[in-house]
Amino acid sequence: MSRILITGAKGQLGKALTLLLKDKKPYELFLTGHTPSEDGSVAKLDIADETAVNNTIKRVKPDIIINCATMTAVDLCESEQENAYRVNSQGAKYLAQAAAQIDAKLIQVSTDYVFDGKKKEPYIESDATNPLNVYGTTKLQGELFVLEHCKKSMIVRTAWLYGEGKNFVKTMLRLADSGNKIRVVADQFGTPTSTIELAKTIIYLMETEAYGIYHATCEGSCSWYEFAEMIFQVAGKDVKVEAITTAEYKTPAQRPLYSVLDNKALRERHGYYMKDWKVAFTDYMQEFFR
Repeated sequence: MSRILITGAKGQLGKALTLLLKDKKPYELFLTGHTPSEDGSVAKLDIADETAVNNTIKRVKPDIIINCATMTAVDLCESEQENAYRVNSQGAKYLAQAAAQIDAKLIQVSTDYVFDGKKKEPYIESDATNPLNVYGTTKLQGELFVLEHCKKSMIVRTAWLYGEGKNFVKTMLRLADSGNKIRVVADQFGTPTSTIELAKTIIYLMETEAYGIYHATCEGSCSWYEFAEMIFQVAGKDVKVEAITTAEYKTPAQRPLYSVLDNKALRERHGYYMKDWKVAFTDYMQEFFR
């Protein structure tokens, strides 16, 4: 029986992993979050607390650690830089050091925002990183800490996640029901990625010894505007969406204009392909509206 520790288990990806692994043999799950769950299924763990991390790892003795705990509020990271560094960088470091102590595998979930978006074709794993914001910078430092301290590690970069929880899809549907005019950025490109598809990929990788950096998004790409149009089309909502530029939508954090990822390592090392983003999204919406 292999023991799997999932941090950030109450987040979108954590929930998807739990759903797919809870009855999967031969695994035993241990779930942690920044706050515990009322039913006791998720224990409290602040990954930025080195003592708490070490105590948890020593107690659970996991064979595999999947780190989904992260400060993902991109704009908030700009004003709370110290906290972003604590969670996204130091937290990853503490987990990596603790994993190495017991020879456990560590899967560190990272982001497309480690890139600056100046490339005009999809980024591969070996492309030079150059984050534009605090979120991307702290996640990149987390990657470097993991690679430095834990030999049995995988960095899994993903993008534009949606699943069970707060996400762009639910924001758009809420705005549609409000009757307000919807303005969506049309010059930022990436790939909407289902947490279920990403969870399947992580589970596949964790059962291998193929350590290193991976890109893991659904196939294809679109703008946020095109994604919004797809959301309303599949949901059967007649909504007028206005395409705007990044310059017209001011945010505290600068975002890359093009952060499409190429899953080259998955494809060439494993022959593994994730679903096309439109197919995965349609699957999600069928589940969401059933």
